[in-house]
Formats: sequence, C-alpha cells, structure tokens
Amino acid sequence: MIITHHREKLINAIIFFANNTKYCGKTKLLKLLYFLDFKHFKETGKSVTGLDYYAWQMGPVPKELFEELSGRMKPDMQAAIHQLPASEDFQQIRPKKKFDNQYFSEKEQRLLEEIAFIFRDAKADEMIEATHLKNEPWDKTLKQKGEFKKIDYMLSIDSDIVSLPYEEAKDRLKERSEMYKVFGVK
Repeated sequence: MIITHHREKLINAIIFFANNTKYCGKTKLLKLLYFLDFKHFKETGKSVTGLDYYAWQMGPVPKELFEELSGRMKPDMQAAIHQLPASEDFQQIRPKKKFDNQYFSEKEQRLLEEIAFIFRDAKADEMIEATHLKNEPWDKTLKQKGEFKKIDYMLSIDSDIVSLPYEEAKDRLKERSEMYKVFGVK
C-alpha cells in the first residue's frame, strides 16, 4: 500500500497557515491551500494535500474540506484545530497542536512559508482577486465547464519557467494514478 500522508499534510498545512497568517478563517484558509496545491502541482506534477477543488462562484473550493469545516469535523481535525465563534465576518481558526514538518518535503515547506509570507496580512476578501485571475485554473473551469465543476490540476501547467512541461506533468499524473490503483492509497 502506498502511504501518501495527504491527511497529515492537510492538517499540518492548516496548523501552519493558522500560526503564520493573520485573519485565518475558513475562506482564507481554503484559498491558501488552493495556492499551495496548485503551485506545487505546477512545479512537480503532484498536489500537497490531495484535495479536489471545485469552481464555485466565490473561488476555488475543496468541497470535502469545506463541508468538514462547516459541519462535524473528523476526530483528527478536531484534535488539531478549533474555530473561534464568528466575529468580524469570519470564524478564525486556531491550532490546538504544534506544526509537524515531518510529512513535508523541503519544497513543500518552502511553498508553505512563501504563501504564508505573501498573504500574511491579507483578509479573505482581498485574496479573492488573486484566485479569480483571468486564464487561471478557476477561471478556465468556470468558463469552460461551469460552476461547481472540478478544477483539473493540469490547468496550472503553463509556459512559466518553473512549470513542468505539459506532457511531463500529464505522464506523472498518469503514473501516480496507476500506482494508486495497483498498490492502493492510504
């Protein structure tokens, strides 16, 4: 069985962003995770958390996590974070545990730090513009497939110097999918 540690990475990324940014509520957190996953995919051909994102009107949303944070959190998430009562139009997320970097590569840790630095003082509504840029994955999905459709990670591949070539990213995605089918995923 292949062990991806996606859940551990997700929980620790949430802890990291809650500790290293201001105004970290649910909406801001979802946008930070989107940047982490899509930037990492662009450079390596794989996401950090394994989340699937959907093109909602207000931006890219990892639906499963959104629902968990909006309702009944799983025990591991409850043990790691709590959400303060809503105030100032957002519900702040506070960590209960310390960040554990053992699940992250150096590149993933660098991206966590970079994204937290860029958006440290931003409020969620200020980040909306960054996720709604023309011809970015959310925008392309919304225009081509419509609202509530899954955003394809391959849409992050472009001509940027740090981006993997399209065919290489496609091959890595296919290989990973085949490995998951053969060996299972945990």
